[in-house]
Amino acid sequence: MKKRFFIIPLFGVLAIAAFGAIVMLLWNFVVPGVLGLATINFWQALALFALARILFGGFPGRRGFPGRGGMPGGREGNPFRAKWEKMTPEERKDFINRRKKFGFDGPFGGDRFFDENNFDRDNSSETPKENE
Repeated sequence: MKKRFFIIPLFGVLAIAAFGAIVMLLWNFVVPGVLGLATINFWQALALFALARILFGGFPGRRGFPGRGGMPGGREGNPFRAKWEKMTPEERKDFINRRKKFGFDGPFGGDRFFDENNFDRDNSSETPKENE
Protein backbone atom coordinates (compact mmCIF):
# COMPACT_ATOMS: atom_id res chain seq x y z
CA MET A 1 0.00 0.00 0.00
CA LYS A 2 2.81 2.44 0.83
CA LYS A 3 4.55 1.71 -2.47
CA ARG A 4 1.40 2.58 -4.36
CA PHE A 5 1.14 5.86 -2.47
CA PHE A 6 4.47 6.97 -3.99
CA ILE A 7 4.31 5.25 -7.38
CA ILE A 8 0.99 6.63 -8.64
CA PRO A 9 1.84 10.34 -8.11
CA LEU A 10 5.34 9.75 -9.49
CA PHE A 11 3.85 8.13 -12.61
CA GLY A 12 1.49 11.11 -13.01
CA VAL A 13 4.35 13.62 -12.80
CA LEU A 14 6.39 11.58 -15.29
CA ALA A 15 3.42 11.36 -17.69
CA ILE A 16 2.88 15.13 -17.56
CA ALA A 17 6.59 15.74 -18.16
CA ALA A 18 6.58 13.30 -21.08
CA PHE A 19 3.58 14.98 -22.70
CA GLY A 20 5.22 18.38 -22.23
CA ALA A 21 8.44 17.12 -23.84
CA ILE A 22 6.49 15.61 -26.75
CA VAL A 23 4.62 18.89 -27.34
CA MET A 24 7.90 20.82 -27.21
CA LEU A 25 9.67 18.50 -29.64
CA LEU A 26 6.77 18.42 -32.09
CA TRP A 27 6.32 22.19 -31.95
CA ASN A 28 10.03 22.86 -32.45
CA PHE A 29 10.20 20.34 -35.30
CA VAL A 30 7.11 21.44 -37.25
CA VAL A 31 5.99 24.98 -36.48
CA PRO A 32 9.20 27.04 -37.03
CA GLY A 33 9.74 25.48 -40.47
CA VAL A 34 6.11 25.67 -41.61
CA LEU A 35 4.87 28.92 -40.08
CA GLY A 36 8.12 30.67 -39.25
CA LEU A 37 7.30 31.03 -35.55
CA ALA A 38 9.86 30.85 -32.74
CA THR A 39 10.82 27.68 -30.91
CA ILE A 40 9.53 27.11 -27.38
CA ASN A 41 11.07 25.73 -24.22
CA PHE A 42 9.77 22.92 -21.97
CA TRP A 43 7.68 25.15 -19.67
CA GLN A 44 6.04 26.92 -22.58
CA ALA A 45 5.23 23.54 -24.11
CA LEU A 46 3.73 22.34 -20.83
CA ALA A 47 1.57 25.48 -20.65
CA LEU A 48 0.52 25.02 -24.29
CA PHE A 49 -0.40 21.41 -23.58
CA ALA A 50 -2.48 22.43 -20.54
CA LEU A 51 -4.21 25.15 -22.56
CA ALA A 52 -5.05 22.71 -25.36
CA ARG A 53 -6.43 20.19 -22.86
CA ILE A 54 -8.60 22.84 -21.23
CA LEU A 55 -9.92 24.20 -24.53
CA PHE A 56 -10.33 21.00 -26.52
CA GLY A 57 -10.02 17.86 -24.45
CA GLY A 58 -10.95 18.37 -20.84
CA PHE A 59 -9.13 16.41 -18.18
CA PRO A 60 -9.38 12.76 -17.15
CA GLY A 61 -12.39 12.05 -14.97
CA ARG A 62 -14.46 14.82 -16.55
CA ARG A 63 -16.50 14.72 -19.71
CA GLY A 64 -15.87 17.96 -21.58
CA PHE A 65 -16.99 21.27 -20.16
CA PRO A 66 -18.60 21.45 -16.72
CA GLY A 67 -22.37 21.59 -16.71
CA ARG A 68 -22.59 20.34 -20.27
CA GLY A 69 -23.90 16.91 -19.36
CA GLY A 70 -24.38 14.41 -22.11
CA MET A 71 -24.55 15.61 -25.67
CA PRO A 72 -27.11 14.09 -28.05
CA GLY A 73 -25.75 10.98 -29.69
CA GLY A 74 -23.28 10.31 -26.89
CA ARG A 75 -23.37 7.52 -24.34
CA GLU A 76 -26.86 8.46 -23.23
CA GLY A 77 -28.26 8.35 -26.75
CA ASN A 78 -30.12 11.07 -28.56
CA PRO A 79 -33.18 12.26 -26.60
CA PHE A 80 -34.59 14.04 -29.66
CA ARG A 81 -34.48 10.87 -31.73
CA ALA A 82 -36.14 8.92 -28.91
CA LYS A 83 -38.94 11.49 -28.76
CA TRP A 84 -39.32 11.43 -32.55
CA GLU A 85 -39.55 7.63 -32.56
CA LYS A 86 -42.37 7.75 -29.99
CA MET A 87 -44.45 10.19 -32.08
CA THR A 88 -47.30 8.99 -34.22
CA PRO A 89 -47.26 9.98 -37.92
CA GLU A 90 -49.89 12.64 -37.21
CA GLU A 91 -47.81 14.14 -34.40
CA ARG A 92 -44.76 14.16 -36.68
CA LYS A 93 -46.64 15.99 -39.42
CA ASP A 94 -47.96 18.50 -36.89
CA PHE A 95 -44.43 19.03 -35.55
CA ILE A 96 -43.06 19.60 -39.06
CA ASN A 97 -45.87 22.01 -39.94
CA ARG A 98 -45.23 24.02 -36.76
CA ARG A 99 -41.51 24.23 -37.63
CA LYS A 100 -42.32 25.36 -41.18
CA LYS A 101 -44.56 28.06 -39.75
CA PHE A 102 -41.54 29.55 -37.93
CA GLY A 103 -39.24 29.33 -40.97
CA PHE A 104 -37.31 26.13 -40.24
CA ASP A 105 -37.67 24.73 -43.77
CA GLY A 106 -33.99 24.99 -44.52
CA PRO A 107 -32.35 26.93 -47.33
CA PHE A 108 -32.38 24.09 -49.89
CA GLY A 109 -36.01 23.30 -50.61
CA GLY A 110 -37.42 22.20 -47.28
CA ASP A 111 -40.79 21.55 -48.90
CA ARG A 112 -39.32 18.77 -50.99
CA PHE A 113 -37.61 17.23 -47.98
CA PHE A 114 -40.83 16.93 -45.99
CA ASP A 115 -43.17 15.95 -48.79
CA GLU A 116 -45.57 13.04 -48.41
CA ASN A 117 -43.39 10.50 -50.26
CA ASN A 118 -40.21 11.27 -48.38
CA PHE A 119 -41.74 11.92 -44.97
CA ASP A 120 -40.61 8.80 -43.11
CA ARG A 121 -37.17 7.23 -43.35
CA ASP A 122 -38.63 3.75 -43.11
CA ASN A 123 -41.04 4.35 -45.98
CA SER A 124 -40.62 1.30 -48.20
CA SER A 125 -42.66 2.63 -51.11
CA GLU A 126 -40.47 3.93 -53.88
CA THR A 127 -41.06 7.35 -55.29
CA PRO A 128 -41.72 7.47 -59.03
CA LYS A 129 -38.73 8.50 -61.07
CA GLU A 130 -39.08 11.53 -63.28
CA ASN A 131 -37.20 10.06 -66.26
CA GLU A 132 -39.46 7.02 -66.66
